[in-house]
Amino acid sequence: MSSRIEQIIDEIEDYIDSCKFQGFSNTKIIVNKDEIEELLRELRLKTPDEIKRYQKIISNKNAIMADAQAKADALIQQATAQTTELVSEHEIMQQAYAQANAYIEEATRQAQEILDKATIDANNYRLAAIQYTDEMLANLSKIIEHTAETAAAKYQNFVTSLDNCREVVDMNRRELVPQQQSAQDALDSVTGQSADPEAE
Repeated sequence: MSSRIEQIIDEIEDYIDSCKFQGFSNTKIIVNKDEIEELLRELRLKTPDEIKRYQKIISNKNAIMADAQAKADALIQQATAQTTELVSEHEIMQQAYAQANAYIEEATRQAQEILDKATIDANNYRLAAIQYTDEMLANLSKIIEHTAETAAAKYQNFVTSLDNCREVVDMNRRELVPQQQSAQDALDSVTGQSADPEAE
């Protein structure tokens, strides 16, 4: 069963795929700011919970080790109890010591096997949780990067449009200068006055 954060990432990807492309572009899309911000907000809220979930998995290593230690201790206690029972019988003292040592050695071996297996299992759980968390964060990083690039492209298009408008305005002003001078000269020739106020 996938986590909620994976579902949110899928929803963001589906939403981005459903967005319309900008005019004359097959890479830039039009994004609804409120919808994408809502998905990102939920992603930010869910991320700490997901990380806590995998931290809990990692913390299970201690529980596994404690359980293994308890089993090992129980085996040793059982062997010790059997040893005590055997040595209490005077007539079979030597045999009791031999059996007791055998029980203790076997219990110690089994306890070590349990501890070794528990250590391997705990490390495997921890590695799997770390790898999954890293993959999740990598996907999140890609989504944030894509969103930032899209926003930057929109901003750059807006600045370019403003620059184009300014250039058109400046060009129109330059075109007006000769016409303005020609009209002033015509007026001066009719009135006999100079266009320069200081000439009066």
